[in-house]
Amino acid sequence: MPRSQLTTIVLLILLVAMVRLLPHPMNITPVGALGLFAGAMLPARIMWLLPVGALLLGDSLIGFYSLPILLMVYLGFAGSAWIGRALLAHRRTPFRLGAAVLASASLFFLLSNFGAWLVLYPLTLAGMAECYVNALPFFGNSLIGDAFYTLLMFGSYEWISRHQDSWRYA
Repeated sequence: MPRSQLTTIVLLILLVAMVRLLPHPMNITPVGALGLFAGAMLPARIMWLLPVGALLLGDSLIGFYSLPILLMVYLGFAGSAWIGRALLAHRRTPFRLGAAVLASASLFFLLSNFGAWLVLYPLTLAGMAECYVNALPFFGNSLIGDAFYTLLMFGSYEWISRHQDSWRYA
């Protein structure tokens, strides 16, 4: 990977990771998109570290919470890197980007709310159903955030990639 490409990727990742620390509506964050981007652009052995690292950095500043929920949230966002690897590493089309956003938000929804069910709801089938139904509005926010930041990251990367050589010689 050329140095300029790696620099562009790292700068985009740092910028998006910092956005998580700004005030934002619930679940409209760049972390899912960060995982998709890292999975598409970075080697498999380190790609999952970026969303997990962004979460650790943010949580160390914001504060940690219930361990079962925390673990499921981290697992959900690490999974977004694997989704990015599977769907976006070799070919990116609007359909694949949309499928990756939907898969990533769905995985996060399932895992994070499983953790919430374990901690906050009765451990019954009715308690699980209540947990997932109550979380549906947050799923919409996750889709919005993941779609927006995925378009921003991949679009910025493509735009920068197309113009980088002309900047170097200007």
